[in-house]
Amino acid sequence: ERSPHPKERAPLQFDFAVAPLAPSEEFLRAAEEFGLSFDDGDLPRLGRYLAILLAANDQLNLTAITDPAQAWMRHILDALTLLPVLAEGADGATVADVGSGGGVPGIPLAITLPQLRFTLIESTAKKAEFLRAAAGALRLGNVEVVAERAETLGATRSARRESFDAVVARAVGRMNVVAELCIPLVSQGGRAIFVKGQKAEEELAEALGPIGSLGARHAGTLESPTGRIVVLEKASRTPREYPRRPGDAKKAPLV
Repeated sequence: ERSPHPKERAPLQFDFAVAPLAPSEEFLRAAEEFGLSFDDGDLPRLGRYLAILLAANDQLNLTAITDPAQAWMRHILDALTLLPVLAEGADGATVADVGSGGGVPGIPLAITLPQLRFTLIESTAKKAEFLRAAAGALRLGNVEVVAERAETLGATRSARRESFDAVVARAVGRMNVVAELCIPLVSQGGRAIFVKGQKAEEELAEALGPIGSLGARHAGTLESPTGRIVVLEKASRTPREYPRRPGDAKKAPLV
């Protein structure tokens, strides 16, 4: 009997027979204060996603947040602070989540914005495998997963370059790094939207030059219950030399 090739590995096995996690009172209060409303079924599906994420965490180290109440605030609410920016998009608009990891913010947004189409970009194969399995378990027909680096997808000859109406990123890196990963993927007139913390203005100040060089401009910064949301608009085509080779943006950020 043939032995497995050294590079072959068995697919990961996930047990998604988990009960949804009930939203915390703190989450419900914060969501109401922020003006969020939910369609029937949204909260149970969000709760099931959180249960799936935490159940798979032992295998894949997807999140350091394992307390359900904290997860509702720091994963679900943090993701849904993007709703006011994305909800105005036309039906069928395309959104990429760069560095999706365990699926935040992409999966919570896909649950609450079924009229939009989401592409979760995650270069780590095991995490991408989890994302596909989770999207299938949640029956998210508006989600696709791409196991590739953002620099490769944004390269000059890639069909994905400048193809998305919006690109979102959370906890991927400082703004002068994440801008080079995301802006080349945004179509002209589209937006790059970054979930940031209290140092958003400091990061933006050091990234304004690179943002302009990549063909975008700062359109505004919004306050949220969990931090700040920085919105960039794609004003012109990204020059052919960007993004640079995989890893260069992090090793030598644009200045």
